[in-house]
Amino acid sequence: MDRRVFLVLAAASVAGSAIAQTPAGVETAAGAPPPGPAPADLLGATGEGYFIDWLNGFYAQALVAGVSRAVLDSALSGLSPDPRVLALDSRQPEFARPVGDYIRSTVSGQRIAIGRENMQAIPELQTIEQVWGVPREILIAIWAMESRFGAQTGDMDVVRSLATLAALGRRRPWAEGELMACLKILGQGDAPRGMLRGSWAGAMGQTQMLPSTYLAYAADGNGDGRRDIWNSAPDALASAANLLGHDGWRRDEGWAREVILPSGFDYGLAEGPADVPYTWAGRGAARADGLAWSAIEAAAPCILLLPAGAQGPAFLALPNHFVIRKYNNSLAYALAVGLLADAFAGAPPVRTPWPPETTLSLNDRLAAQTALASLGYNPGNADGVIGLSTRQALRAWQKARGLPADGYLSADMVRRLRAGAAGAAARAPPAQTLTPS
Repeated sequence: MDRRVFLVLAAASVAGSAIAQTPAGVETAAGAPPPGPAPADLLGATGEGYFIDWLNGFYAQALVAGVSRAVLDSALSGLSPDPRVLALDSRQPEFARPVGDYIRSTVSGQRIAIGRENMQAIPELQTIEQVWGVPREILIAIWAMESRFGAQTGDMDVVRSLATLAALGRRRPWAEGELMACLKILGQGDAPRGMLRGSWAGAMGQTQMLPSTYLAYAADGNGDGRRDIWNSAPDALASAANLLGHDGWRRDEGWAREVILPSGFDYGLAEGPADVPYTWAGRGAARADGLAWSAIEAAAPCILLLPAGAQGPAFLALPNHFVIRKYNNSLAYALAVGLLADAFAGAPPVRTPWPPETTLSLNDRLAAQTALASLGYNPGNADGVIGLSTRQALRAWQKARGLPADGYLSADMVRRLRAGAAGAAARAPPAQTLTPS
């Protein structure tokens, strides 16, 4: 009998049994998954069998959690792992795109024009803005970034993607929770099974919400009594506003202001403690547009950001910048959303141009992190992701060498780090070996 067919036929007995079906007759206590297959086997017979055994166990758990058999059978019968999801889950980008290049491509004239048109074409935006306090420009910018104004919402089966991640991916508890949220969406009748399509990681709809986020924060933006983030732009935008509001969006306050820094400025202050704008002004930071801070913003804590290093634009990020990063935890993404929103409102581009930048390979990034660690700094895991820990370690290394401590990993910094690590290794005394007397 095909093991996929076995899934539905045996689910009831699995739910009441202490033993779940496993490959090759191995028995495992229910609730404890058998050892996972080796990575090389994930797309072969071993991985397929492991997936089916996980699916049987999940079916039983969902029944206990109160999901109806009708919903489970409709959602899970015949499901198989998606190899595309596994490939994407394990992929590490070979090249890291410079922030300036990313901003130039995302904050484009065409996108700005389309965003302004949409702000005029969606009358519900006024009510959404009043209810949640999130400016329409920010909402339209998120909509642009997440799905190109609803045109590209993803075509992957979210249920299949999450099941693949739960059975064979790196984050089983998270993926199982999101899959259970999918079943609840189906059980509530919020959307039919065929509508649950999105990204390989489970994000759905025009504002790319995970299933659990949908359940908690999706909102009815057009007053029809439904929360349809797939087909209704007002619902998608209201849902994003509700989520941002829950995450701490501050009304009548911007997201960041570009500033001009004086010669000799201590760039090591970037991404450090927050200070109010007037404290930053006392250090010589002046608003690039020459305007005064609003009364509300003048009392807000700001953090200095140097996304392209000392040669690029500098920003004092207000708390709302970090709310955007809760939506997508990427500095470049949050900058793009904020700059798009400013452009929709008629603001000019940044005053300081983005400098020429070199794309760094994965090998470059790993080498820099490894070098920092070997030199006594703590960049975090050597994973090729240049996050806050790596930038802080780089700032400390730059400061120790009298360099501008901007924490920006350029091609020149990679070369310097490699040379420094090689020199330190050459100077290290040889390891002593013990010989018998």
